[in-house]
Amino acid sequence: MFNRDMQKLGETRSVIREIFEYGNRRKAEIGEENVFDFSIGNPSAPPPAAVTEELLRLLGALPPEKLHGYSSAAGLPEVRAAVASFLRGQYGVPMSEDLVYMTYGAASALSATFSALIAEEGEEIVVPAPFFPEYAVFVRQAGGKLVPVPTDAAFHLDLGAIGGAITPKTKAVLLNSPNNPTGAVYTAQELSALADLLQTCNRGRETPVFLICDEPYRKLCYVEPPVYPMAVYPHTVVCDSFSKSLSLAGERIGYIAVSPQCAGAETLFSAIVGAGRALGYVCAPTLFQRAVAGCLGASCDLAAYRENRDLLYGALCGMGYECVKPEGAFYLFVKSPEPDAAAFCARAREHELLLVPSDSFGIGGYVRISYCVARDVIERSLPAFAALMQTYRT
Repeated sequence: MFNRDMQKLGETRSVIREIFEYGNRRKAEIGEENVFDFSIGNPSAPPPAAVTEELLRLLGALPPEKLHGYSSAAGLPEVRAAVASFLRGQYGVPMSEDLVYMTYGAASALSATFSALIAEEGEEIVVPAPFFPEYAVFVRQAGGKLVPVPTDAAFHLDLGAIGGAITPKTKAVLLNSPNNPTGAVYTAQELSALADLLQTCNRGRETPVFLICDEPYRKLCYVEPPVYPMAVYPHTVVCDSFSKSLSLAGERIGYIAVSPQCAGAETLFSAIVGAGRALGYVCAPTLFQRAVAGCLGASCDLAAYRENRDLLYGALCGMGYECVKPEGAFYLFVKSPEPDAAAFCARAREHELLLVPSDSFGIGGYVRISYCVARDVIERSLPAFAALMQTYRT
């Protein structure tokens, strides 16, 4: 009677959302201060002052129809021009406003891009694991197949694994740096080597292997920021969001940028516009299109996230937990003390610690801890983490 695939998606939330909703119920039962919810990547740093200032300026300067009315399907022309100008100036890439599409955050950007690129059922998107679980949903909905490949011990790119996974069915490689869930930031050398690998793979192919870059954490780096992917590989599509960099997760605003050097760039952009139409993503929120256009160089203050990272990483390592220090984003990827990460998370719940098992991220035996929380939540949680580790020593 109904679409069974969609019914299943509706009845079974993502693991992250399921734990998040459990946390909400648990907080109502025993008090928010007694639950240590590290489940979801909901930014705790306030938006930069520039966002509030720009919103107030817009509300006072423009009539309602300019703030709340529909825009063109691909976004306001002046906003698309501002994004293209920013990318040219910031990264030195030959970006065109005609290849910028404003979206409902990175999720709709990725969904539209996959739908535009995947032309035949079963075409493949290669992704280093671990990866954001919803990638699998977005690719499957577009008719494709997600192909995970392993990373190295520090969760950086394994070029041999990527090269070995590329087949005639491969449509794109998908990267996310800084990475959710590991916090790994891929280096300029890694990306250049990947570009060389893809160019080698492109020989003899009718269409190249595209590079799709999911970029919502780009400005959340504690090390040298990653090189802009369009600068090293021509066949690149960037999907970006202001959810994390400007702490505007609930406003759902982002964009797609297709490199002008991309094979069939204009045709691909038309397919993206068509995918947005088919998926119902036309006309991203007008007010926030205008707001982010005035704040393209701004970002939230990373100091609190860095302090949280250092506190949590140092404390957990001192207790005997194994983890790689994050280079960006606001997640700590911790090795489970037992092979079954879900069982470890169930035991953590007994201490009111809400952690996300890694199985849906494409790798077993780890948990993700989202440390974009108030510092006192981390401080108060440390005795619980210590007690949890003690259960594995008795």
